[in-house]
Amino acid sequence: MGRAAAFSFYPGKNLGACGEAGAAVTNDTKAAAKMRMLRDHGQAHKYYHDVEGYNGRLDAIQAGLLSAKLAYLSQWNAQRRERAAEYGRLLADNEAIVCPFEPSWSRSVYHLYVIRTDARDEMMKHLKEAGIGAGIHYPIPLHMQKAYSWLHYSPADFPVARRISAEIVSLPMFPHLTAEQQVRVTEAISSLTSSALMKRPVDKETAIPYAAIQA
Repeated sequence: MGRAAAFSFYPGKNLGACGEAGAAVTNDTKAAAKMRMLRDHGQAHKYYHDVEGYNGRLDAIQAGLLSAKLAYLSQWNAQRRERAAEYGRLLADNEAIVCPFEPSWSRSVYHLYVIRTDARDEMMKHLKEAGIGAGIHYPIPLHMQKAYSWLHYSPADFPVARRISAEIVSLPMFPHLTAEQQVRVTEAISSLTSSALMKRPVDKETAIPYAAIQA
């Protein structure tokens, strides 16, 4: 798909370390050399700094832990796909939410399971009161972040991103999630969406590929 790719090994990711960790991969020798320099204070050789770099070296303990967990990653990803399919089945008839859309040409590993609702605040409150952990990934679109104010975008420049960022809810998702736990989650959602407040359906015409939600 490109010259390089990056992977996060943050503890909550599909392959997670016990702290901050990540990897960049490429088959381009020049890009690989630049990556090695950037992760090690910009050093071409010890104490010789060709560029400004970072301290991004993966320590041996994290690498050892990740190597041990790597053998289980395919199994864990398969379990995530099974749990995602079960969520889809349990929530299929709920017109007040939109479930993730997975194109036929892709196969998601469901780091997150993100639904959409036009009553996000009410749902987050309701799930919290039911003792169910849910999250928002992510509440502010990039074009509205202060870090990118120098690009001079207005909130209206990306209306779909702005609207969806106010609708998304991440439901519990991990390899060992049980069917019973999923029933509890979806029953809590249904108990809210069946109320008069939630009988207005969300706009399903803006269904977008799941990968786009994660990005």
